[in-house]
Amino acid sequence: MFDKEYDVIVVGGGHAGAEAAAAASTMGSKTLLVTMNLQTIGQMSCNPAMGGIAKGQIVREIDALGGYSGIVADKSAIQFKMLNKSKGPAMWSPRAQNDRMRFAEEWRLALENIPDLDFYQDMVSGLILDGDRVIGVRTSLGLEIRTKAVVLTNGTFLNGLIHIGDKQFGGGRAGERAATGITEQLVSLGFESGRMKTGTPPRVDGRSLDYSIMIPQPGDSKPDKFSYLDTPILKAQRDCFMTHTSPVVHELLREGFDRSPMFNGRIKSVGPRYCPSIEDKINRFADRDSHQIFVEPEGWNTVEVYVNGFSTSLPEEVQFRALRSVKGFEKVKFFRPGYAIEYDYFPPTQLRHTLETKLVGNLYFAGQINGTTGYEEAASQGLMAGINAHLKLNERDPFILSRDEAYIGVLVDDLITKGTEEPYRMFTSRAEYRTLLRQDNADLRLTPKGYEIGLASKERLERMEEKERKSNQFVRFFKETSIGPEEINPILESVDSAVVKQSDKMFKVFSRPRVTMGHMLQLGSVADFVKEKGLNAEVMEQTEIQVKYAGYIAKEKNNADKLQRLENVKIPEDFNYSELNSLSFEAREKLRKIRPTTISQASRISGVSPNDISVLLVYMGR
Repeated sequence: MFDKEYDVIVVGGGHAGAEAAAAASTMGSKTLLVTMNLQTIGQMSCNPAMGGIAKGQIVREIDALGGYSGIVADKSAIQFKMLNKSKGPAMWSPRAQNDRMRFAEEWRLALENIPDLDFYQDMVSGLILDGDRVIGVRTSLGLEIRTKAVVLTNGTFLNGLIHIGDKQFGGGRAGERAATGITEQLVSLGFESGRMKTGTPPRVDGRSLDYSIMIPQPGDSKPDKFSYLDTPILKAQRDCFMTHTSPVVHELLREGFDRSPMFNGRIKSVGPRYCPSIEDKINRFADRDSHQIFVEPEGWNTVEVYVNGFSTSLPEEVQFRALRSVKGFEKVKFFRPGYAIEYDYFPPTQLRHTLETKLVGNLYFAGQINGTTGYEEAASQGLMAGINAHLKLNERDPFILSRDEAYIGVLVDDLITKGTEEPYRMFTSRAEYRTLLRQDNADLRLTPKGYEIGLASKERLERMEEKERKSNQFVRFFKETSIGPEEINPILESVDSAVVKQSDKMFKVFSRPRVTMGHMLQLGSVADFVKEKGLNAEVMEQTEIQVKYAGYIAKEKNNADKLQRLENVKIPEDFNYSELNSLSFEAREKLRKIRPTTISQASRISGVSPNDISVLLVYMGR
C-alpha cells in the first residue's frame, strides 16, 4: 500500500498533528497524516473555544507564521470577545466560541486542499529505527511505512485511562480506544515517561435548561477575528450564559467524594492547576460558597451544551443530582457525564528547542505528549515540529523563536529548560517581554520569518508590509505635526486632562492616558490624513499602541537587561517565602519545595513567573 518513502509522518490528527502536517506539507515535504479516526481530525475534545488569556496571542502567532488555527477558528466562530480590554494592550487576548462540528470540518477541508499531504486511518503501534534514527512507523494492522522523520502528537491517547466515579476503562477520549505500544518502546530506548491527568465536564441538552434565570454573556458589539487574512467577521453571534454553584450543590458533590478517583487514590497523576475539577475547587477553596459556571453552546444549530467550570470525575449519578441543583439546570438532561483521563507523557527536557528528541534523531514530539494542556499550546508545538522536521531534512538552519520574539518561544523554552511536572498552560505572566509580544503585532513580529522559511504566503507578507508602512507613516505624522492650544484644549478639557498653553507635537499630547485615537480623529488634520492614506481600524490601533506605549516598551527592555545582570544574586538558604504575599501561590509552593540557591535557578523553576522574580529582587533591595 505504501511503496514509497515519505519525508514526514505525523502521528495523530488533533490540533498539534493538524498544524504539523499542514506546515511540513505546505513547505514541500511529502507528508502522511496517520490517525486512529479520520472523522475526528481537529476535534475540540474539551471546550468549544479557541484563544483566551495568552492563548489568543498564540493563535495569532500561529496565523502570522502561516498556520491554520486562526483561519479555522474564524470560519467556525459563533462568538468573539477581546478579553482584558480594560487593561493595557499587552493583556488584550482574543477568544472565540466555536461550532465544534464546523471547526473539525474546516480543519479537514483545509488539510485536504494541500497537495503534498496524504491520509491514512490506523493506529501507530511502534517506530522503526536504524540505530539512533527513526526511519518509519509500524501500525496495528502490521503495515510498515518508511519515512525520513516522524512527529508524534498522541494527545491523551497513550495508554489513556478514563475514570467516572469508581468505574474506569481504557480510552483516549470518550468513545475512542487508547493507543498502545509507543510508550513501552520509547521507555525501552531510554526515554523517561510519566502520567498526567485532565478532565472534562458533562455535556447536556440545552433544551432542558432555563436560560431566563441565567446571566447572558454576549460577544463584543464589534467582533474582531484571529487571522490577519480576509477571513469572515461575525455578523451574528450566539450568547453564552453564566450561573453559579451553591452550598447545596457543594454538599451533594461531597457525598460522592469517597467514590471519587481523585480522592480515593485511583488517580495518582497530576491534573492542570489552572483548570481544576469542581470537586477539587470545593476541596481547595472550602470557604467559597459558590463557583462560576459558564454555559457554552456547542454550535449554531446543535442543542448540545458544554458546562464550563463543572469538570468532574465523580460518579455519574452524583454529577446529575448536583447539577440539577444549579440555578437554571433544575430539569437538565445529560448527553454524557464528565470524566477524567490519565495518559502518558514524556518530560520535555528530553527534547531540543526544535522539539526533536535528543535520544532518537528525526523524531519530534508535539502537544500533550510534552506535558502541555490546551489546544493552542498543542497547535503551536505542532507547527514548530512540522517546520523543523522539514528544515532538517532539507539541511537548513533550525527555526527557533526566542523569548522576546513570541509566546511560542516562551512556551518551547519553558518546556525544554524547565520541564513540567503538571500540565503546562500559557499565561501572559510567563513572558518577560509581554509588552512586545502583543496580539495586535504578531504579524509584524513573525510573518517575515514565516515567509523566509517558506510557510507564510506572499499575500501575508504584502499585507503585513502595508500595515507596517502605513502605521509608521501615521506615527511619523504625529511626531512631526504640531497642534495649537485652541484646537486641542477643548478635547483635553473633555477628558479632565491639563490644557496646553502653547503649540506642541501631536505625539506628546496623544501620549496622555485619557486621550484616545477617537479624540485625535476629531482634529481636521488627523481625519484628513486618515482619509488621504486610506488607513483602516487595524492600522489606527497599531499606531495608537506605538504612540502610547513607546515608553513602556523601552522600560521593559531596560528591566530585562537588569534582570540579566542580576542572574547570580544569591538567595539565603533559610529564606522565608511565606512572608512575600506578592508572590503567586504557586511560586511560594514551588520555591519552598525546591529551595533555589540563586535568582537564576529560581527563574528556571516551572510556575515561577518573571513577576515573581521581580518581587524577590525588590525584597532583596535589587
